[in-house]
Amino acid sequence: MEEHLPKIIIDLGLILGVGAITTLIFKRINQPLVLGYIIAGFLVGPHFTYLPTVADEHSIEIWAKIGVIFLLFSLGLEFSFKKLLNVGGSASITALVEIICIIAVGYYAGQLMGWSQMDSIFLGGLLASSSTTIIIRAFDELKLKRKKFANVVFGILIVEDIVVILLMVILSTMAVSQQFDGAEMFSSLIKLGFFLVVWFLGGIFVIPSFLRAIKKYLDDETLLILSIGLCLGMVYIADSVGFSIELGAFVMGSILAETIYAEKIEHTLQSVKTLFATIFFVSIGMMIDPASMIEHKWAILVVTLITIFGKLLFTSVGALLSGQPLKQSVQVGMSMAQIGEFAFIVAGLGLSLGVTSDFLFPVAVGVSAITTFTTPYLMKSSEKTYEILNKILPQKVLKSIDRYSSDTQHIQDENQWKMILTRTIKNLALNTVIVIAIAFFTKSFILIMLYDTVSPFLANLITLVLTFFISAPFLWALVGNRVSKQLMTDFWHESKYNRAPIIGLFALRILFILGLIVFIYYQFFSSEIAVALLIVFILTALYFLSKHFNTIYSIIQNRFLYNLNEREIIEEKRQAQLKDNYQYTWDNTHISEMEVPRHANFIGVPLGELNWRTKFHINIAYIKRGDRIIQMPTSTDVLYPLDEIGIIGTDEQIQKFEKYLSIIGESIPTESVKDRIDITMDKVVIPKGVADVAYQDVGWVKDTTHGIVVSIERDGIISYNPDRDVIIEAGDYLTIVADKKKLKEFIKTYNLK
Repeated sequence: MEEHLPKIIIDLGLILGVGAITTLIFKRINQPLVLGYIIAGFLVGPHFTYLPTVADEHSIEIWAKIGVIFLLFSLGLEFSFKKLLNVGGSASITALVEIICIIAVGYYAGQLMGWSQMDSIFLGGLLASSSTTIIIRAFDELKLKRKKFANVVFGILIVEDIVVILLMVILSTMAVSQQFDGAEMFSSLIKLGFFLVVWFLGGIFVIPSFLRAIKKYLDDETLLILSIGLCLGMVYIADSVGFSIELGAFVMGSILAETIYAEKIEHTLQSVKTLFATIFFVSIGMMIDPASMIEHKWAILVVTLITIFGKLLFTSVGALLSGQPLKQSVQVGMSMAQIGEFAFIVAGLGLSLGVTSDFLFPVAVGVSAITTFTTPYLMKSSEKTYEILNKILPQKVLKSIDRYSSDTQHIQDENQWKMILTRTIKNLALNTVIVIAIAFFTKSFILIMLYDTVSPFLANLITLVLTFFISAPFLWALVGNRVSKQLMTDFWHESKYNRAPIIGLFALRILFILGLIVFIYYQFFSSEIAVALLIVFILTALYFLSKHFNTIYSIIQNRFLYNLNEREIIEEKRQAQLKDNYQYTWDNTHISEMEVPRHANFIGVPLGELNWRTKFHINIAYIKRGDRIIQMPTSTDVLYPLDEIGIIGTDEQIQKFEKYLSIIGESIPTESVKDRIDITMDKVVIPKGVADVAYQDVGWVKDTTHGIVVSIERDGIISYNPDRDVIIEAGDYLTIVADKKKLKEFIKTYNLK
């Protein structure tokens, strides 16, 4: 019997083959690969008849859905909740102003064009985010990445990412109800916020600890399988509680982003993500109907103009409102005028839910293609635009903007009351969410299991006791985990009018505890007399066992904070170790981290042959390659594409070297890169009786061994890269890099150890 090749294999071969060709073409013309994948999808789709067409579109849709999961998972790995917290008010205000305004304009533009309400809503949604890929590529090409306004742009992109993720949840809710219900929207947002907090707190507490426990088993293969398993597990959980699979993937990525394995996971996942993401974007291209694009050419033009001028205007206004100077606001606004990957995901969400028209997708693709090409030109013209505005705007307006910007930049620190109130609200919110989550968990899982083994009354009683037992440290924290005693005392004595707010906050804490006790009790029983007795018992236990609960809560809190800040803690230790290893005057010199260009022509060449120390007067402190760090690299170490190198030097030296890297290095003669295999490094001590070596200089050792003296250790002090005229003394330890045979002969000849 003849066995036929499954259609899915033929389809994948067709997709990846055409995708590879378009990738090469778009790399050659220096354009985003995403557009190449979309064009590949069009070429193998049903609307292009000159090439074979994908036969099993249903299977491709499933693969594309996996692609979306990996895309959002990778985005989460790059995201990190701490990045959002560190973005600052300027980028947050700018992003929110831009997003709210562009969504509103997009919606009303759709309505004016005669589109349905859902088409108009999704149009506003797909305009909400700019393209990180396009912006970063343009910044690299125009050498703008280190400009001050670029930091604001990156902050806006972070805020946009999280807002669009939340927006997708809202759009999914609206798609199900087919209408805008304010109460339902508010309920969905509360539910979303609750689960996000629970997932984040639980994930940060459990996952980094688990990874540390199995650290010795975590090779690349195990880490890849484990991270994908965690991702798909969170996707299942998110889907089970009524959220989108994209949200689940993003949340797990953002949790793993806080671990020390984030970069390694991202690196090992790259090939898998690229494969499925390619299929996703190809599946998008398969939906493109040229006839529909021609039919809606005016819609594409209108939406393109809204994207360019609307995002430019609203982002600039948002930046001005956040306190940015006029020039920086114009630069930020002209950098954000495009749509990107999220627009395709939002448009695809509408199609998959069956609530948007087929033409919305081609419109998104057309607008994305046009704004991709306009973005670099807008960035280039931002300074000229500022100069024009500076000339035509009245001096009164310009002075008002400067004054507002200056005043905003010098806002004073929070006063004591704000600090007390902020910390109290955080404490109440976090511990309340944890207690409610514990109650839901025990009721949904423990109680159900007990129903199968004991009577309903006993099952409820056991679950109630267990819930209070687990929740006790967090109930105690509502009152016991107060703002620092000194701060409260200072505020109390500052004014007699301050005492009422403090008493009010204490009463609020007590009310929260009482409310949670009642909430937990009524999950299992309904007797009003029993709940009163329970309140007295719980409050008494919390008071007399406060030291015990304080200890438990401190352990939990310290573990969580260590997991959350593990990356920074390890990095601080590494930086401290680097500083201890190098004897430099840090007043004028510092370490700056740079990335080795992908196609640099010094790849694979030993550092000694590059002679950067002489040419640029800089030193390499370390090489970071994935999760491996090479401290104090020797002259035989080589660099690989995308290595991160710590450069030590002054501002001028580092700037000169950075310019050198930007033109991808200098050419190295081919004769100088041979015979590298026999190079070795050894550390020798100069005995006191060896007069032939003692009192010679470093240059003599280099000439004799045909090698390099990396360091001299004398009286416990290490000097790196000593000059040729440094005199060697008896008892010195020399670290020498040289040909293996010559170094061995040198050691033997002079009886060195």
